[in-house]
Amino acid sequence: MGLEEGSERGTSVEDIKLALNGHVKEGHKFNPVSPLSRHDPGYSPSPSADDKVHVLVWVCSANITQINASVLKKALDIREAASDMGIPQLAIVTKVDEACGQTDQDLKNVYKSKHIKKKMADFSSALGIPLNCILPVKNYCKETFLEDDVDSLILNALRLMIDIGDNFSNNM
Repeated sequence: MGLEEGSERGTSVEDIKLALNGHVKEGHKFNPVSPLSRHDPGYSPSPSADDKVHVLVWVCSANITQINASVLKKALDIREAASDMGIPQLAIVTKVDEACGQTDQDLKNVYKSKHIKKKMADFSSALGIPLNCILPVKNYCKETFLEDDVDSLILNALRLMIDIGDNFSNNM
């Protein structure tokens, strides 16, 4: 469950803000109709530094034409809260192979593709995440064996997430 259109669909913005601060216990099932409150068993009243979010990663498909207005409003609200907390943010643009024929033919073209660059720039503009913090990846879906080009993009994204989260936790 992620951000979805409508007020009673997807994870609530307030629940995500609580999660950013570490107030959501592991295993808690989010309920879009009933946000978490201080009295719920899934609420953690005194989170440790390890319970708090160290990096917020946005994930968006390169296939979408535009982000729904109500979803974008929720995302911007969460992004603002994370920024106020000093939480670093990255974005992953998935399915770059499906969104661009040039990239589908050869994944090494991902950073040369004008279409993918535009998708990343549009996402940056909509959400306010710097372009150098938006990473393209290809999902494994039809492959039966590992592919170096796919792994390279995924591992690059994971490495950056770990490094940024590590830097954040060292400065807490």
